[in-house]
Amino acid sequence: MAKTIVVKQIGSPIRRPAEQRATLIGLGLNKMHRTRELEDTPSVRGMVNKIPHLVEIIEERG
Repeated sequence: MAKTIVVKQIGSPIRRPAEQRATLIGLGLNKMHRTRELEDTPSVRGMVNKIPHLVEIIEERG
């Protein structure tokens, strides 16, 4: 079983650079307080670390 993380959007992409908005969409988030369960891979971790002010990791599973 692969490791997963639960990511929640806590910040709005309004008045943020287009690159940060695209990163949110790449994670499958685009509206406030939505959560997604994603595989814990280096690419996903990199995307989360790129926008720490907009998302938070709620839970790590596996």
